[in-house]
Amino acid sequence: MTEMLKTKNQLVPLLFTIAILMAGCANQSGSQQAGQSNKQAQSSPKPSRSPLTEFESRLQFVRNGNYTYIWVLSRKDGKPFDMVDGEFLRKNAPQVVDWVKADEQGTRFIAGTNFDLEQGSMELIKKRFVVEDYSNK
Repeated sequence: MTEMLKTKNQLVPLLFTIAILMAGCANQSGSQQAGQSNKQAQSSPKPSRSPLTEFESRLQFVRNGNYTYIWVLSRKDGKPFDMVDGEFLRKNAPQVVDWVKADEQGTRFIAGTNFDLEQGSMELIKKRFVVEDYSNK
């Protein structure tokens, strides 16, 4: 009987050790699988945004100026702005801080300001130009 007790006393710690080792191995393989899926998720290509158009890029430049009001102006006949147009706008919209050519042809300009031209000479400007409001858009 004492021999049987001795075997049981040796068997319990042995079984306990085996159970701990098995649990550790299972845990380790689970964490390896999780690590592999994390690596796969990190390495998988993210959908990229399409590059900004010329207009969007220039509009973003003006928006980065944190202006309250942003307008896009173009001539009603669709032709490029000329010196007379520039003089007219400098005279009737002196509050505009940034004038950015919206396209290489010079047919549209983006205006950025913190002054509401509607309170000033916007009606006069609208008689001569097509005006699109891009404030808060």
